[in-house]
Amino acid sequence: MPEVTGNGEGTASQAPIIWRDESKMSEFEQNARECGRKIADAASRASDYVGDKVSVVSDKIKDLHGKDFSEIADEAKDYARRKPGHAILISAAAGLFLGLVLRGVRR
Repeated sequence: MPEVTGNGEGTASQAPIIWRDESKMSEFEQNARECGRKIADAASRASDYVGDKVSVVSDKIKDLHGKDFSEIADEAKDYARRKPGHAILISAAAGLFLGLVLRGVRR
């Protein structure tokens, strides 16, 4: 912070420092606003994405309500035969998720 003389004004040689600081603050404010806009946009897109996925999951759950466990198991087996790579990835993700949940419960 520049020194202030007895009359409340900075010396003439310090004036450019104050203006430079003010321009830095203005630039900082612009950057902060831009970051805020980007964050708001990303949050909006994430909200839309999650909303879409929640509706898909709720539709799948509604489909499962009327089915017997053996029907569900048969469909899972058919899916695993048609797409073994997807089945392995889904199983790994489910195992990781359950492991994290159970690990969190023990703590």
